[in-house]
Amino acid sequence: MNDAAPSTQPETFYLKDYAPFGFVVESVELTFRLAPETTRVLSKIRFAPNPDAPDRHFFLHGEKLKLISSRINGEAVTPVLTDTGLTCDVPDQPFTWEAEVEINPQANTALEGLYMSNGMYCTQCEAEGFRKITYYPDRPDVMSTFSVRIEGEEKVMLSNGNPGDRGAGYSEWHDPWPKPAYLFALVAGDLVNHPDRFSTGSGKDVELNIWVRPGDEDKCAFGMEALKKSMTWDEEVYGREYDLDVFNIVAVDDFNMGAMENKGLNIFNSSCVLASPETSTDANFERIEAIIAHEYFHNWTGNRITCRDWFQLCLKEGLTVYRDAQFTADMRSAPVKRIEDAIDLRARQFPEDNGPLAHPVRPEAFQEINNFYTATVYEKGAEVIGMLKRLVGDEAYYTALDLYFERHDGQACTIEDWIKVFEDSTGRDLAQFKNWYSQAGTPRVSVQDSYEGGTYTLTFRQTTPPTPGQDHKDPKVIPIAVGLLNPNGDEVVPTTVLEMTKAEQSFRFEGLSARPIPSILRDFSAPVILTRETSAEERAFLLAHDTDPFNRWEAGRELAKASRIAMVTEGASPDAQYLDALQSLVRDDALDPAFRALVLSPPSESEIAQALADQGVTPDPDAIHDAAETFAQTLAQNLSDSLPRLFAATKVEGPYKPDARDAGLRALNGRILALLTRIDGAEAAAKQFETADNMTVQNTALACLLKAEKGEAQSQAFYEQWQDDRLVMDKWFALQVATARPERAPGVAEALTRHPLFTIKNPNRFRAVMGALSMNHAGFHQADGSGYRLLADQLIALDPLNPQTTARMCTALQTWKRYDADRQEKILTELKRIKAVDGLSRDTNEMVSRILDA
Repeated sequence: MNDAAPSTQPETFYLKDYAPFGFVVESVELTFRLAPETTRVLSKIRFAPNPDAPDRHFFLHGEKLKLISSRINGEAVTPVLTDTGLTCDVPDQPFTWEAEVEINPQANTALEGLYMSNGMYCTQCEAEGFRKITYYPDRPDVMSTFSVRIEGEEKVMLSNGNPGDRGAGYSEWHDPWPKPAYLFALVAGDLVNHPDRFSTGSGKDVELNIWVRPGDEDKCAFGMEALKKSMTWDEEVYGREYDLDVFNIVAVDDFNMGAMENKGLNIFNSSCVLASPETSTDANFERIEAIIAHEYFHNWTGNRITCRDWFQLCLKEGLTVYRDAQFTADMRSAPVKRIEDAIDLRARQFPEDNGPLAHPVRPEAFQEINNFYTATVYEKGAEVIGMLKRLVGDEAYYTALDLYFERHDGQACTIEDWIKVFEDSTGRDLAQFKNWYSQAGTPRVSVQDSYEGGTYTLTFRQTTPPTPGQDHKDPKVIPIAVGLLNPNGDEVVPTTVLEMTKAEQSFRFEGLSARPIPSILRDFSAPVILTRETSAEERAFLLAHDTDPFNRWEAGRELAKASRIAMVTEGASPDAQYLDALQSLVRDDALDPAFRALVLSPPSESEIAQALADQGVTPDPDAIHDAAETFAQTLAQNLSDSLPRLFAATKVEGPYKPDARDAGLRALNGRILALLTRIDGAEAAAKQFETADNMTVQNTALACLLKAEKGEAQSQAFYEQWQDDRLVMDKWFALQVATARPERAPGVAEALTRHPLFTIKNPNRFRAVMGALSMNHAGFHQADGSGYRLLADQLIALDPLNPQTTARMCTALQTWKRYDADRQEKILTELKRIKAVDGLSRDTNEMVSRILDA
């Protein structure tokens, strides 16, 4: 079978149609005889009839497999083969199925199943990759123990679980914990390890390894420390110990995702585990720490307890994203982490929630499950967990989690199982709260207030716009964290969580001596769009005095958006009051440098476009870009006397450390350098580039130079220095496009696709160029449609090779209805051109169809 869509309409799968598999898998034995083009996979699977299944039809998934032989209880059988699997008559009692298949890892460019990455064997089985390895009931509710034997000439041969017998040309592994096939993993190649050990709270000694290609050994230390911190944190905060004798991580160059939590053998995109001060930025270090934690935390929330079906994907991903956010908040700055999460949610999930690709946190239907590894499932799913914790309280939350682990260990579960744990442990009725899982769209919460006779009243109204397939929305349970300040800036009512359950609801605060200034939705207590008529003076007051860091930042963000919108729609000058507030904040050495850096970070041009569209104004990408440039230039000029001093004062002295303090200072220093570059002819940036002793300051300086169009020599020097380091070159490719003037961006990206170091087959390199183009807002949305055409050309070329990456990149076109008629027509032309491609993959066909059907 190939990845092409069949001539008929692709099959749609529905949550309501779930039925358990007709057989229980009691054990799995696999033998791999590795060869680049002719790997043989021998399976021996013990099946037994499932008494809970209404149908005993024996169907095993299988794609792109050459069946060599098959037997039941030792007798040869001839199953009926299709493009998606096989069927066979089987006994109505326990039996042993054996099969031998041949696969071609070398030809597997989709990076799903067993494939090769620069000579190394690697697997990716989530969501449905195991069916490209051997015939099997490839569904998450079929769980079994696995025993694996790998035969080959490779130096290192790894699989899940604990190591068994090994010798020249073979390696054996046994995973004692039942798991679904999507958690299977195998890696074999010329690898070296960075070893360590960890002692669990109960005294169990665990062997730790990060496996890399020779030459990358010096980039493992940070990842190993992050792993050990994660293991300690999960014991201390959630009471979860690791349960195998060994934990292996492998860095792989060609990988569609960031990483994968396969039991005991986590496979990582190299960019998400390899780190050194010379080659990695502070953002890389923080991301690596978070992703290592995320995949490790899956050992319990995803592996020991998995999802019954793929509709329940948020059960493991939303919970684990929430857990890794807690970890990062504890390791670094909780307020900064919360602000960064809100920025990310609004940039990626809100557009998804409010466009043609909107779907509930738990979808009810899909054609291709790979298309539902989305910001809604992950990031909004995590927000739902956070709201639940806020509603029941910290102590009740952890009590419920203890019950969850006790009740469901070793099971494949549903959202209903998850909610029932909280209902049983807290006594609360959470039926209405489940609307967050079943309804798509971002709620809009409007606020009105009044003050009379010492009583202050807040009245909230919630609505959620229609989304594809869901016209009607019931009210959700929304936790709204509120604090009140008096006119002197003192907090008169500390943070209080108001529980909104109705379409309209009022809350009263009594005994106040003066009309307070409200601080609403503190700590971003719910993923909603909050609207309230308020003045610039009140926002400036909150920016200066709010005791909640998130809302202090939010006040500045709203001032920035209002100023930008006025500049675009009215031709106004940058708001003087906001400029004054920024100047005061950036000079305030008492504030967290990372927080000051965030306040200085402007709203993205795409965010302004969405804000205009929400107001019924058609966004003009060129006007939005011009306003952004004017604002930044004005701020730089207003701060011109202070910038050199601030730049010097925020430099980090001494050896590089990727900790929160130094990273925050470097972030602030980088924001100041970007402003300084606008007024000093890029002199400071050029000097920083020459003296940089770490990638963060070198990369920042190069970005400033390229933005100022004075970095040609430095860009060439950077290229010559790092051309042999694939991860650093991804940065170089992305910077060329991200910093290009809008009118040049499509041309720059197109030229880079012809660069000798560009390869469409590597997801990191492809995303570095085309992802950077899609995020260069005015560049991608050039009026001549050149950005759209280039993306469509590249997606059409990539789809036969890697459908997953292709489908995910289609999301760059999901906001097409925001723009003017000419741009809409050009985007639709490209979407239809992609749709018309003969043999388009199921993944891309579904994504394009959903965008077109909006």
